[in-house]
Amino acid sequence: MKSKFASPMRFAHWVPNVSGGLVVSKHPQRTDWSLDYNIKLAKIAEEVGFDYALTQIRFMGNYGAEYQHDSLMFSAALLACTERINIITAILPGIFHPGVIAKHGATADQIFNGRWSIHVASGWYRKEFDALGVEWLEHDERYVRSQEFVEILRGAWTTDNFSYEGKYWNIKDYTLKPKPLALPDRPMPEVFQGGNSAAAQRMAGAVSDWYFMNGDTLDGIKQQMTNVTKRAQSHDRRVKFGLNAFVIARETEAEAQAELERIIAAADNVAISGFKENVKEAGKSSKEGKGMWANSTERDLVQYNDGFKTKLIGTPEQIAERIHKFRKMGVDLILCGFLHFHEETRFFGERVIPLVRELERADPPKRLEVSLQ
Repeated sequence: MKSKFASPMRFAHWVPNVSGGLVVSKHPQRTDWSLDYNIKLAKIAEEVGFDYALTQIRFMGNYGAEYQHDSLMFSAALLACTERINIITAILPGIFHPGVIAKHGATADQIFNGRWSIHVASGWYRKEFDALGVEWLEHDERYVRSQEFVEILRGAWTTDNFSYEGKYWNIKDYTLKPKPLALPDRPMPEVFQGGNSAAAQRMAGAVSDWYFMNGDTLDGIKQQMTNVTKRAQSHDRRVKFGLNAFVIARETEAEAQAELERIIAAADNVAISGFKENVKEAGKSSKEGKGMWANSTERDLVQYNDGFKTKLIGTPEQIAERIHKFRKMGVDLILCGFLHFHEETRFFGERVIPLVRELERADPPKRLEVSLQ
């Protein structure tokens, strides 16, 4: 019999494998995009209780990120230097082929003992696709292509002589060996996705294990979770939820808020304006005009993925209480960005996560249940 209580909140951190840090600001950041820096960061994260780390996928400079390391290669390097943390590799369907990624993922999963996952990012930066000669699809069709991508991954990871006839890919008698590890709590690598639009929610309900949400209001988060959960239930599935947050944890609330205002005051407005123009290809271009960045202000966009909206800004106690509130709502994972990654990841793990665990023991969150009526 399944427990009515939810599992503890999980924690992930963004991997700064692109230059510029996690805020588009000229405010000083002691964060670096080099491999050595990120290996040390991953070791700190797994030491202090983080479960996952997410590499970023960029092919060309934009939004203050002039330089970028490849997500697949970078993920493998981090996995080779860690023992417990799971590395989520971001990829772009269309630029990547699902059969090839299925092979990459199976190899990484075998070598690194089931610690590889994938984030299927459907794409918002048209210039990357145009530069590489890859067809740029309209918003909702990008999610159709991504869903096919995931269906092919799952088929190749579980079935010999796998064939698939889709709108964007055709696979014939493909046998992948070795396949990924089949673990008791995870039959194949986990599939993450983001999006926030109706098309993204349809895809998540049908095929994804995890649905990442940008920062949003409490009502906005609840609505997305309800929509995705209903869609998943119609497929006899359950989707877990991750929430993006930029964390500023300080000894006093005033200190944390002052840091936030310094970041925003030093914002790189030229880079932000360019990004705002490029992301018109995202949520605003969906049929319903909703989705990622559709309602983001320039203040919000100082942290890409609207991380300030999550409001994990304050003392360790205040942040822990808000995280516990999210867990009781049904959020399963917090994806953290920081100004100074090494120091603040350790501070978060040593000062915030133990408080979250105390709250979970005192007031256990229940599993999210949504009625289809």
